[in-house]
Order: sequence, then C-alpha cells, then structure tokens
Amino acid sequence: MQIRQAREGDAKAIAYVHTESWKTTYRGIIPDEFLDHLTTEARVPQWEQMIRSSEKEQILLVAEQADGKIVGFACGGREREGKLPYDGEIYAIYLLQAAQGQRIGTMLANQVVQYLHTLKLRSLLIWALEKNPACRFYEQMGGTLVHSQTLSVSGENQLEVAYGWQDLQLFGKRSTSQE
Repeated sequence: MQIRQAREGDAKAIAYVHTESWKTTYRGIIPDEFLDHLTTEARVPQWEQMIRSSEKEQILLVAEQADGKIVGFACGGREREGKLPYDGEIYAIYLLQAAQGQRIGTMLANQVVQYLHTLKLRSLLIWALEKNPACRFYEQMGGTLVHSQTLSVSGENQLEVAYGWQDLQLFGKRSTSQE
C-alpha cells in the first residue's frame, strides 16, 4: 500500500471512494433515498478543484494499492471554522469497505498529521457523525470528544461530534486517563 499526494487524474477515483464509503458507512444512519442518489460524477468537480487548488496549507492524500487502485483518501490542513481552540483539522478520511480494518486509515491519518506538523500546528480536530463507526477509530487514536452540534442531512437532524487532540504530538497515542 502506497500513501501519496493526490495528483491530476485521481479525482474520479477519490470521488468513487467518497460516494461508495458514504453508501456503506451511513446506510441505516442517513436516509437510503439520499444515499442511493449519490454519484461519483457529482463529486468529481469538488476533488478536481481540490487537487488543482493553490491552497498551500492543506493536503490531499490517497491510499493506492500495488495495482494502482485508489482505496482510500484523507485530507487536512488548518482548522476551518475557528469556533474551537484547535488549529489543525483532518477534513476527511474515507476508505472503501473492503480496505477497512487493514490500518490504511491509520497510515493516512498519520501522514496528514505529519503534514500538519510542518505547518507548525499544535492541536487537531476531526468531525464525524455520532453514529459513524469511525468514531471508535478516533477514540483509539487518542481523540477526546470535545464538542457536538446538530447537522441536517437530507432533511433529518444528525448529531455531529468533534474529537480533539490538544497536543498534536499525542495523535495516535491513547491517554492513560481513557484506559
């Protein structure tokens, strides 16, 4: 498995991972009608724009198998909202269902965190829907539940939670107070 920076030509594969992981992760959480209408094609422009972006303080990484197939991606940079006392953020981590449980998410997250260190960021935040099974992953990586807010998805209210790391150096390390 190779973790590398996204490049021109990756947008369609990233969009595919994005939509397919939503369909498998959020089935039973978000209305099926919404999930059934997600398409790779609709997401491609978003990822093309991010790949071409001149934004210097964010990163988009892909997990690529030896055969060239992209099975996951992660992106992050400076925290976007400024509401909470964190300066870095992992914006997204998505993996195809078949690629989950193989430490690929850990590899992607660690690479984003390494990049955040180069920006001299000291803390980290990541948002997820409360019912997302990935919340356990964030807890295992040492994240602490620091905030929640209501988010409307397809006309239904969902609870979105934020996990934080006050010290970016502790990402991936469980706090003894959590054990």
